[in-house]
Amino acid sequence: MSFKIFSLIQVFIFSFCFDCLASVKQPEFAGQFYPAQKEELSILIDSFLEKVPPQPVSGEIFMLINPHAGYGYSGQSAAFGYKLIKNKSYKTVIIIGTSHHQAFNGAALYGQGSFVTSLGTINVDEEFVKSILGKDPEVFQADSAFSNEHSIEVQLPFLQKVLTDFTIVPVVIGDCSLESCKKIALLFKEAIGQRQDILVVVSTDLYHGYDFQEADIVDEFTLDLIKKMDYQGLYYALRDGKAQACGGFAAVVALNIAKELGMQRLEVLNHTNSARVTGKLVKGNWTVGYSSCAVMRQEGETMLTTQQKQKLLKIARESIGMYLESGKKLPVDESDLVLNQKMGAFVTLKQHNDLRGCIGNLIGSQPLYLTVRDMAIEAAVGDPRFQALSLSELKDIQIEISVLSPLEKVLSAEKIELGKHGVLVRRGNQSGVFLPQVATETGWSKEEFLNNLCAQKAGIAADAWKDKATQLYIFSAEVFSEKGAEKE
Repeated sequence: MSFKIFSLIQVFIFSFCFDCLASVKQPEFAGQFYPAQKEELSILIDSFLEKVPPQPVSGEIFMLINPHAGYGYSGQSAAFGYKLIKNKSYKTVIIIGTSHHQAFNGAALYGQGSFVTSLGTINVDEEFVKSILGKDPEVFQADSAFSNEHSIEVQLPFLQKVLTDFTIVPVVIGDCSLESCKKIALLFKEAIGQRQDILVVVSTDLYHGYDFQEADIVDEFTLDLIKKMDYQGLYYALRDGKAQACGGFAAVVALNIAKELGMQRLEVLNHTNSARVTGKLVKGNWTVGYSSCAVMRQEGETMLTTQQKQKLLKIARESIGMYLESGKKLPVDESDLVLNQKMGAFVTLKQHNDLRGCIGNLIGSQPLYLTVRDMAIEAAVGDPRFQALSLSELKDIQIEISVLSPLEKVLSAEKIELGKHGVLVRRGNQSGVFLPQVATETGWSKEEFLNNLCAQKAGIAADAWKDKATQLYIFSAEVFSEKGAEKE
């Protein structure tokens, strides 16, 4: 008996230690698909990015579709997408690749730990992964599915060069029915919710064959379906062999996610193939197609539904009332996935159309509904510009809530759009912020807006925003109030 118990303990300890070691995914394709040396790899990616001409797109990028061949073949094509997200403020990148060597059904996720490249280490967003697992047997954790699989790994150095402070959700798609693709997409859609700080990267090449002329014809057909975001048509065309993409089912899942989140527009940024890259336009040579595409969030998309806005306004009012009456915070619990996302928010109080308090949190550190609860109380009793609100005044207060997108650092004021962007200015230890509606309410020009932001809010020189030592961050806000809610 004692021997058996000891053996079980040994097995447990061995398994535990093995899992710890296995959670750090070391690079397997450095020196094959891309340079193994850090400096050489960094210089190569920089050269790819520098060669991409300016290609402005309207709207925020939600998804990229990028190739995953050796950098000498597909790196320049991939750079078209990655240049567009350089210095953006994504916190989680979902990378959906394909399984080249292992056969399974559904979607395999890498559950915990990190991936290592010569440019550094990227942690897995374990919280996001946990929110997906356990809900459908076709979506499961299988770290082994990422062994000897390049579709995820080759995207990582590009991401490390254009983004900072982000985590990843690695996903490998095996064989799937269309219904399975839809189920997988819905799980990811629910986990993403209304988060604006998530990027989806699809890792796929296109045509594979021995005819470079046929490659153009097949890729044109495949890209037409992708451009239309016709994930069902793409699925059946892949099954019939009319379309070709080694990560085709990954694209089907990702396009389905985008459509479920209300996105309708995809742009093809670049298309080429290995024959054109190498100059070997000879029939009979093995040819692979590459393309870079981007899916944009539509202008005017809302983060919250009418019902969610009404819930937040109710929480804000009841929180102020309870605190003024008892000095206690409102005990509240919310199951809505969107309201549980960590988002920044400001609560503004107006009394007879005059400002009576405004406090907020730019970077969400807790679920949105709790941020609104706490900021409502702070706006009522903690704004140093006003006396604390009394309970008798509450009936005359109109509550306005601004739910914020993630901060995005900009290098100059040229990217600031008045009425659309709020702005955070920071110089040393001093900072100040204006919400987007400030420009609309005051009628200020951009220069007046920024001068007042620096002088009034940050306590620095009015023209400090022109100095490169001053940091500028922009964000958008979804603004709604009790007055507006009455009309909805």
